[in-house]
Amino acid sequence: MSFFRKKSLFILLIGIILLVVLVGYSLTSRDKLSAPEKFLMDSVGWMQNLIHQPVTFFVDTFHSFDDIKNTYNENKILREKLAEYKTLIYEVQEMEKENEELRKTLDIVDSPRDFEPVLANVISRSPERWLEQITINRGTKHGVRKNMAVMTVDGMIGKVTSESNLTSTVQLITGFDQLNRISAKISREDSDNIFGLIEGYDKEKEALIFRIIEQSDKDLKEDELVVSSNMGGLFPDGLPIGTIKEINPDQYGLTKIAYVEPAANMYEINQVIVVNRALETTDNIEEDEEE
Repeated sequence: MSFFRKKSLFILLIGIILLVVLVGYSLTSRDKLSAPEKFLMDSVGWMQNLIHQPVTFFVDTFHSFDDIKNTYNENKILREKLAEYKTLIYEVQEMEKENEELRKTLDIVDSPRDFEPVLANVISRSPERWLEQITINRGTKHGVRKNMAVMTVDGMIGKVTSESNLTSTVQLITGFDQLNRISAKISREDSDNIFGLIEGYDKEKEALIFRIIEQSDKDLKEDELVVSSNMGGLFPDGLPIGTIKEINPDQYGLTKIAYVEPAANMYEINQVIVVNRALETTDNIEEDEEE
């Protein structure tokens, strides 16, 4: 056993000496490398290149995935910012529209008229009856009464059909029928007015039905303005209703029917004005009593 141990120590010592010699030799300044050194360097270089390529591939792939992830997150943030920007644009447009509507409302309130305007907001609208009725946040406590006309800044939209202390139900003009008519007229400065009745709504034509109640030799014209008439005694005179878009004779050929495009947007109603004629009625009663 001691022989083999001595032999192993001898071989290890010889190996260490050779290694020191080789290291020392390789560190000396020489123009040319020996064949073993060239073989060793080529072998090491080939192994390094063999290991470097897959490592580089995996590193590049990892960076690519990281770049894709960063791009996805940036796009997500940009989409959110774009959505916020669009929302802000919509809100600004709505605010501008609301401000314009409020300015027109103030003009109506401040203008001299034969009625007292009651401002109200729409608080509910049934999808099933979108073109028939709305509910507003004004009632008898605010002076609202049944059959009062209701309008927007653009024109008449209907009348009050029922009221409570704080709310009222408004039947839209697009939900009227022959049992709920509006006295209307085409007002002309140079000739006699043309009178008729708004007695319904044609859903296909998306227009009000204006039936002329008298035979007239005056020609109706498209784009003429139809306004309310006080002949019925319920509504003030001159509230805009709409403009004529089509004219046809009735089924008997005796009178004419005009299809009127509503002046107000019946699909988007937010603020309304209830036409309160109580002041006018009171003034008339006082005048009668004085006489």
